[in-house]
Amino acid sequence: MSTAQHPLMPKATAVWLVDNTSLSFEQIAEFCGMHMLEVKGIADGDVAAGIRGKNPVTAGELTREEISKAETNPEYRLKVATSKVKIPEIKQKKRPRYTPVSRRQDRPNAVLWLLRNHSELKDSQIMRLVGTTKPTIQQIRDRSHWNSANLVPQDPVTLGLCSQVDLDAEVAKGASRVAKERMALGLPPVEADETLLPASETTSYHPGGMPEERTREEAAPTAENVFGAAPPANQSGDDEADSEAEEAARVFAKLQGLSSQGGDKKASADAENADEADDAESR
Repeated sequence: MSTAQHPLMPKATAVWLVDNTSLSFEQIAEFCGMHMLEVKGIADGDVAAGIRGKNPVTAGELTREEISKAETNPEYRLKVATSKVKIPEIKQKKRPRYTPVSRRQDRPNAVLWLLRNHSELKDSQIMRLVGTTKPTIQQIRDRSHWNSANLVPQDPVTLGLCSQVDLDAEVAKGASRVAKERMALGLPPVEADETLLPASETTSYHPGGMPEERTREEAAPTAENVFGAAPPANQSGDDEADSEAEEAARVFAKLQGLSSQGGDKKASADAENADEADDAESR
């Protein structure tokens, strides 16, 4: 749906048309993209009192024939004249990504994560993703950053500094660039698992469920996995008999140790009593 074109200075053009033509308020309002009551206010002097009128004919926005045709037919609608000179579109320079004040302290952690996990990214790509500067990236890489001792690598997606789609796109660009460079040098290509999976694979639908879900269902805990398989009946009886015999031998050995300790104590007490009796007789 194409939008209607209007003059460059609609209010000044409306002032000129009200003063110099016999067009209706509705025609002027539709041509200038204004409300009819606003055009009526211009005619009454209540609106645009200090605005100087702009001639749309000299500006190349309207022709005399178009004005005459509209003056004779109140139902006719004015059309902006097409310019014979093509003005190129002005390309706006991309500004750096805006980062909220509350999340700017997390940018060094995100830069450290990108440097460790995606060495194929250029500094310019990291700057676009995180919204940082090149000196900061260099300081974090050289560990000369003022807070390098406290930096912890964190995923910029989880921090909210960029989206997963933007990160995947930059990683894909970096991977293709590295692949071309390695191919030019005659080196083997980089392994596919060294980069992130694209968003098309991570968000795609699997009819049998996600691979992780299927693996989790297959590895569901069972009684055998937790407690182990039950031994055969004969083997369990033999094990119980062996354990009872070992327990009885252990108790018997403990009793023997206690009885031997009691005999030793009694012998030492008799020896002490004999020594005391000898001392008494000698006195």
